[in-house]
Amino acid sequence: MTHFTLNAGSGEEGGEIADALKELEMWKGKVEEATCVKADLALEATKQEEAKTKANKDMNAALEQQNKYREECNKATFAIEGDILRLQKENKYLMDRLSGRKDALDLKRTRVDQLTEQLKFSAKIPDIKLKFSEVLKEEEDSEVGEHISGYHTITERPTTVLTGGQALITFEEKKVASQILRMAKCPVPLEKDTLDVIPKRLTLGSAVKFGIQLDVSKKALKFSGVRSAMSQEAIRGHLESSFSRPSRGGGEVERVDYDPDTGTGKVTFLNTGVAERLALIGMYSVDLDAHVTIKVEPVLQYNLEGFQAFCGAPERTVLLDKIRDVEDEEDMADILEIFFQKQTNSGGEIESIKYISRGKELLALFDVI
Repeated sequence: MTHFTLNAGSGEEGGEIADALKELEMWKGKVEEATCVKADLALEATKQEEAKTKANKDMNAALEQQNKYREECNKATFAIEGDILRLQKENKYLMDRLSGRKDALDLKRTRVDQLTEQLKFSAKIPDIKLKFSEVLKEEEDSEVGEHISGYHTITERPTTVLTGGQALITFEEKKVASQILRMAKCPVPLEKDTLDVIPKRLTLGSAVKFGIQLDVSKKALKFSGVRSAMSQEAIRGHLESSFSRPSRGGGEVERVDYDPDTGTGKVTFLNTGVAERLALIGMYSVDLDAHVTIKVEPVLQYNLEGFQAFCGAPERTVLLDKIRDVEDEEDMADILEIFFQKQTNSGGEIESIKYISRGKELLALFDVI
């Protein structure tokens, strides 16, 4: 700083210089004050710029995080939509399989009904006069009374499949059926037309008949599902102990046979009644490594006797073929019945008649006399 030295002159000049010095000091103070204000403003501007930079940085980070979350959300939404589409396809596939299995089950049930009808038991018991004489006493070592015996006759009924446009007609007399079969065709009159029906001899499928001698043990019982790490003798001992407990429905055991390879065996009780009672329950609790429930069932012995196979053709039944669907089933059956009842058409009294329209199928069963 340059310093000036002012010499006091005259009195007037000295006063002006003093005023100038005062004014100079005043302006120096104002300059210093302005400099401080400028520095404060510069510092505040710097702080605001730093705050603005930090705010922009935080905003950019928030935007990046938002974009990241949006991308993850889009990926999750896309994955969920893919899972929904896959589940819909799997559901449709399973529903189609279920529908197919239901149709197959219906067919199998129909076949089971047909086989059940064919394999019905038919037993003929002759009338025999009985005279009571005395009570038969059983010997201790005798096997009399140790089995429930029965004889069953099984007769398979002959069958034939009746297809659409065919009818089966059974006459009361076989000579009428023979007369119809000698005809090449039977002209059945309709309201505006004539229906040429072709009579055919009916050929039935083969059938069988046989008897079964069945004996059910009253003392022995089969069991299965026995598995254990114990020795064979230990398992046999535990089984004998378990089957001997009256609290579980058991009784005194005579013998236990056990096959470790199959987990099956047979228990023979000393008295009758125990095996019959347990066979009706079907399950029994035994003590092995742990408390185990096993399956029990009766001991059966059976022999096949008198097997016969036969085939043939019914003498009073005729197959009518080439029938057009000009009427519904009931009306067509009535028209055929009226025609074949007339003696002028070589017919006679009818026992039964069944007509099937086209597109259908029917299994016909016949009784063996």
